[in-house]
Amino acid sequence: MTVPRIKKSLIAGSWYPANPRLLREEIERLFSRVPERDIRGAIVGAVVPHAGYAYSGQVAAHAYEQLRGSSFDAVIVIGPSHRSPFRGVSVYPAGGYETPLGVVPVDETLAAAMIESGSVVSALPQAHGQEHSVEIQLPFLQVALGGFTFVPLVMGDQDQSTCEGLAEVIVRATGTRKVLVVGSSDLSHYHGYETAVAMDRRAVDHLVRMDAVGLLEELEAGFSEACGGGPAAVTVMAAKKLGADKAELLKYANSGDVTGDRSGVVGYASIVFFRAG
Repeated sequence: MTVPRIKKSLIAGSWYPANPRLLREEIERLFSRVPERDIRGAIVGAVVPHAGYAYSGQVAAHAYEQLRGSSFDAVIVIGPSHRSPFRGVSVYPAGGYETPLGVVPVDETLAAAMIESGSVVSALPQAHGQEHSVEIQLPFLQVALGGFTFVPLVMGDQDQSTCEGLAEVIVRATGTRKVLVVGSSDLSHYHGYETAVAMDRRAVDHLVRMDAVGLLEELEAGFSEACGGGPAAVTVMAAKKLGADKAELLKYANSGDVTGDRSGVVGYASIVFFRAG
């Protein structure tokens, strides 16, 4: 099966607006609602949610607003596989992802370096075909950064060994390049409001402490939930290897805060990892 060079949008018109003007206006509106904050350092990683913008967009905007005007040699976006079971991690190796705001080109050199850096990463077309967790981040990045290249990664396995292997691949392949690592993850799913908040607090505490192994153990034990726990853990691991020594929770909320229905909610957090300066 050949990978199409340009991956067409899967979720435009449903998870976010299909009209470019309306999409940009929606993101700018979300950015305008983010309070001013002074992150004293260089952001190298972020964990952000991947639900539709109506539900988690405001939470995600808290991280992306901090990146406005920044520039990176490449952005690495890591998402979980929701639909396609496979082993290891899949990279989309060439071409680009298309959103209503234009095509975001894949950094083909960096993608190839990741495949060559270890057995954990390979190119599996089926892993990307119906997956939304990477694409949902791109319009935010397009508005915040302007033009950039990226490497889309989808995790089939999210165990500790795979996470550690992927973090090492990212660091080895990027070398001295200035990169941003984005982990795409929602938190607990369909618990009552208070239960969800308590579960999510445990996961967030591990992330803010930059304790990736503790997070994975917490998830394995069922004390917390995260459909992108692997991407979140890899982001922490890679960010630390890239020099991050601080983390900050910018926003936590859940779907009940948006819809008013607190009977079964989905949790969202926006967290950045940075080198204190």
